[in-house]
Amino acid sequence: MSTLSAVAKSAGPDSVEASAITVQALNARLDQLLPEIAAGAAQRERDRQLPYDAVAQIARAGLFTTRIPTRFGGAGGSVKDVIGLLVRIASADSNVAQALRPGFGFVEGLLASRAEGAEAERERWFERYLQGAVVGNAGWEIGGANGSISARIVRDGEHYRATGSKYYSTGSLYADWVSAVALDENEQPVSFILPRDRKGLELLDDFDAMGQRLTASGTTHLHDVVVHADEIRTRTVEEGKRTIVTPFLQLFLASVNAGIARNALNDAVTFANEHARPIKHSTAARSVDDPYVELSVGDISARAFTAQAVVLQAAESIDRAWAADLDSVAVDQAAVDVAQAQYIAAESALKAAELVFDVGGASTTGRAHNLDRHWRNARTVSNHNPRHWKAAAVGAWQLKGTPPPKSGLF
Repeated sequence: MSTLSAVAKSAGPDSVEASAITVQALNARLDQLLPEIAAGAAQRERDRQLPYDAVAQIARAGLFTTRIPTRFGGAGGSVKDVIGLLVRIASADSNVAQALRPGFGFVEGLLASRAEGAEAERERWFERYLQGAVVGNAGWEIGGANGSISARIVRDGEHYRATGSKYYSTGSLYADWVSAVALDENEQPVSFILPRDRKGLELLDDFDAMGQRLTASGTTHLHDVVVHADEIRTRTVEEGKRTIVTPFLQLFLASVNAGIARNALNDAVTFANEHARPIKHSTAARSVDDPYVELSVGDISARAFTAQAVVLQAAESIDRAWAADLDSVAVDQAAVDVAQAQYIAAESALKAAELVFDVGGASTTGRAHNLDRHWRNARTVSNHNPRHWKAAAVGAWQLKGTPPPKSGLF
């Protein structure tokens, strides 16, 4: 039995539901999962082997329940607890980490909702999470400006029917449930969630980015899909208003970059110890004694350390906003802090991924090592939201007290 299977067996639905679940226990379960996830990451990425098993075992180990309040059977953890877990997962496989984003974001949306019926919705979905459910996303499209939506949902008797195509469907191929959004007859966005096996719901593995290839972020087609009335969800995002879920989702991306930087460090250390050899004119007999290899690894380490530090500090800012009952000023501050963390985490990950190649010669570029995946992955994550906009928004806040845009990206 593999480590992943063993953990899944020991952390099945009954143990996930247990009232004794704690953040410490979840970290201990992750300790068992990470070595096997990390061991196959480079090959999976090279050969396009989607990590179905890794995502499923993470869910069955209960990691999605980190933020679920104890009264529902979860660990009752903080945003900082989630981000800490996420950086660790991303340091093993950033594809797996990013594939979890819709699932963790869905929990935050449930926690933040103040709509009528929100408590009943929390009870229903938290129970599903406790049973190991995975939620994916099919919200975004291509071809329109400013995040415009062309998918449609129309009433059909007691239910609805949805038609359209989505791109950037992160995590949906690994999911039991797929969350989507479409416009109704009044041109208003409607959120809904469907079981993965619903007739007419077609998910494709056609994501062709140069990095993060295994995040299952390809196309989702809605072929006149039936949407039951109880699958319509209250929108957690309102035009012109900032929700605390948005800084969380942005910090998630920064945390993936922090994990990539840490993963680059791990690979640099391994390569220097196991594969590299000193160049002809080096003063060292071993690569690990070469002062320039030491310098390169130290530089990578500093960047990984910095990226992790800033995302954890930004997570504390989000936690403070929760403690302030989501006061608008506190939420704005969290958005600013997350923007700063994103800027630094992206810069750190990209540079760390570049410096990996300085710990050896031409052999570092060998496909067997697949070291270029770190830069490709960091570049792809960073391109979700242009980081220069992040810095400019922070500058406007510092100079004039201007809150960041309420665009869904801050």
